[in-house]
Amino acid sequence: MNRKTMKRGLVPYIFLILLMLGVLYFMNVLNQKVNVLTYDELMTKLSNGEVTEVLVTPKERASIYEIRGSLKDYEENESFYVRIPLSDPVMNTLIEAYEGHNFTFETEEDPESSSLMLILVNVVPFLLFGGIIIYFFSRQVNSSNKSLDFGKSKAQLSDDKNKVTFVDVAGLKEEKEEVKELIDFLKNPKRFQKLGARIPKGVLLVGPPGTGKTLLARAVAGEANVPFYYISGSDFVELFVGVGASRVRDMFKQAKHNAPCLIFIDEIDAVGRQRGTGLGGGHDEREQTLNQLLTEMDGFGANEGIIVIAATNRADVLDPALLRPGRFDRQVTVGLPDVREREDILKVHARNKVLSDRVDLKNIAKRTPGFSGADLENLLNEAALLAVRRNKEQITLSDIDDATDRVIAGPAKTSRKYTDHEKELVAYHESGHAVVGLKLRSAEEVQKITIIPHGNAGGYTMSLPKEERYFATRSELIEQITGLLAGRVSEEIHFGEVSTGAHNDFERATKIARAMVTEYGMSDLGPVQLEQQEGGVFLGRDYNKTRNFSNEVAHEIDIEMRKIIDECYQDAKKVLLENQDLVKLLAETLIEHETLTKEQIDYLVEHGTLPPEEEVLDEDNKEEELRKKAKDLGIKGYTKMSLEELEKEIEKHQ
Repeated sequence: MNRKTMKRGLVPYIFLILLMLGVLYFMNVLNQKVNVLTYDELMTKLSNGEVTEVLVTPKERASIYEIRGSLKDYEENESFYVRIPLSDPVMNTLIEAYEGHNFTFETEEDPESSSLMLILVNVVPFLLFGGIIIYFFSRQVNSSNKSLDFGKSKAQLSDDKNKVTFVDVAGLKEEKEEVKELIDFLKNPKRFQKLGARIPKGVLLVGPPGTGKTLLARAVAGEANVPFYYISGSDFVELFVGVGASRVRDMFKQAKHNAPCLIFIDEIDAVGRQRGTGLGGGHDEREQTLNQLLTEMDGFGANEGIIVIAATNRADVLDPALLRPGRFDRQVTVGLPDVREREDILKVHARNKVLSDRVDLKNIAKRTPGFSGADLENLLNEAALLAVRRNKEQITLSDIDDATDRVIAGPAKTSRKYTDHEKELVAYHESGHAVVGLKLRSAEEVQKITIIPHGNAGGYTMSLPKEERYFATRSELIEQITGLLAGRVSEEIHFGEVSTGAHNDFERATKIARAMVTEYGMSDLGPVQLEQQEGGVFLGRDYNKTRNFSNEVAHEIDIEMRKIIDECYQDAKKVLLENQDLVKLLAETLIEHETLTKEQIDYLVEHGTLPPEEEVLDEDNKEEELRKKAKDLGIKGYTKMSLEELEKEIEKHQ
């Protein structure tokens, strides 16, 4: 809570306290009993010695004395009051009575002679009372205004403090080129207008989550140095019909006052879905909002200098009217980064990280195919958290390796204990995957094997493609299925029974086999696409496939799928039977060490045993030990030294 908000919160309490004090004052006044005496009665009381207290106040403006006091027989809250003209010598009489009877006698100045006191007494109470009334009245008005605020746009104007430029956006080289025209137009529109060119009114950024669509839109606004309004598609839709359309109108009205400017609508599919679709019919409020958006972007009104950028993961569900020329003229696909782009992204996110000298971002980029920009940022953040948890001064390669496991398969569950039989079963299962990956020509390269549970997996084998590919051949898909089935085959060969541990492998293998038959035309059914993803915007996933075949063809699809799976199963069995010794060697080593790296696997395959301890020593552990020793020896600047420099300095001090 900031100070301004805190002050506003204290105001009603201050008013309440003052009001209570005023009430207490008036209650005290009402409880006082005042007896009005005549001049003669006062003189009689003075002469009889009945007066115990007298207070005289001269009122020059009224030409009177106000005399207050109390008598001996009065109660505590009782007093008398007398008014006597100033011309009367009453003061002399009081002084004489005081000298004879010795009661309390005081005089005070006329408060009306002081203008400040006059204001305080006569004006302040009215101001205070009026202020209380105004405060509560304004609160009532504000609350009523808020109820009428539904139609106001929720688009927020980005400030310069969080300004983003293309320097902050790693990779996306082609995507940046696509949007650079927008920047040029916003900076110098006359250059385009001179040749009669019309800049796109809208740009739709399409791509998987975490690929940098929002960041790219912010960078466009930062490079052009223009106002940047951002809003989510869900912020338009409300319970009341017509509110969303009103917010769209208000948003474009604000944008016109600040043109040229950018409007960024994130997750536009929340409001831009196709109209008149779904099992239950259309949604009136959402469709009215979409209609208003269509009109504002390319209707009768002119929105010169306003460019709308929108982002979505589901361009296939958007209304066709939203994608026609004149609205979202240009679609920019923001895909997953390749190996060079991943390296650039890692460099951006590593700016504020303390990395060990042994950490090579290029190698990390090679080991993370399929990672989005958000995944890579999360990877380095997880590595930093692990390094802090382990009380390290730098993020080492082992931290990044463990963080990769956490991102892919979830955190390691070291507290979960296997029985000896379960541990052996998992070891042979993972060894089967690894051996098929090592022996098949087109299979992926085995990087790591572990039987430590991660997430819902009892263990896993990390395999990466030998080189980054955008297409897959039939033989590569067949070998991929073979590798997935190898875990079950290994269980069957070495135990004569099977377990439930391969259910995820079967799910992935079946999905690939069905796609080969129905989508890729890689079966005896020929080059025919029998299924395709499309259709119902509001329908479930089971209804999202269009099937262009009869029941007879469906039976043939099942036969072809089974044929592919059976062939791959037999191929996996053949490879594992030919390499039983290697499967056994890997499994026994896993039972003992639980995790094997690529270097250890390669050495084990070549020599039949793990490398000696001094060769196996992890570079990160070695670095950690050297830096700890340097710290104990009091070597200055050891945190910035390389391993070679550390070793030399330690030798000098020893």
